[in-house]
Amino acid sequence: MTDIAPTEYRQNTDMIPTWVGGDLVAVEKLRVHREGLRHKAVSVFVICGDDMLIQRRAMGKYHTPGLWANACCTHPHWGEAPKVCAARRLAEEIGLQGLPLSYRQQVEYRADVGDGLIEHEVVDIFVARVRARIPVAPNPDEVMQVQWISMADLARLIAQKPKNYTPWLRIYLEDHAQQIFA
Repeated sequence: MTDIAPTEYRQNTDMIPTWVGGDLVAVEKLRVHREGLRHKAVSVFVICGDDMLIQRRAMGKYHTPGLWANACCTHPHWGEAPKVCAARRLAEEIGLQGLPLSYRQQVEYRADVGDGLIEHEVVDIFVARVRARIPVAPNPDEVMQVQWISMADLARLIAQKPKNYTPWLRIYLEDHAQQIFA
């Protein structure tokens, strides 16, 4: 058990909603991942027909740099609604604004993300369906590359080289694809 007090809250983007001793409190993000604490998260999938937009995480990210993930993965600010967070981070990470977001489900997972860091997330998942492959403008501090890829090709590539993809993307596609993409 960790010794985090609710008074540790600061209005700071590095503070994320985390469960400690049954209470939801704001805890510094790196500390959350070092200790593997259960915390809130948001993931967004952008879909066009059978194609999905994926991003390759920037090399400056403190965990899983250079790995491929879904369009957007993040932690909400303290008190921020999940859908508001999803829209904000789509704009900040890949330059997409005004997409219609549909809530899919909440997923909980725990995964080693390397360098002694653990993601133990309770994730609100959203899907944005678009009619055409829309252009994106990735923030180079967040994203080094984006790609539209068919679900079948993505599944094949993950099976061939799973270490090129974030643990959460693999978990979503292996365990929750039917609920996310239905």
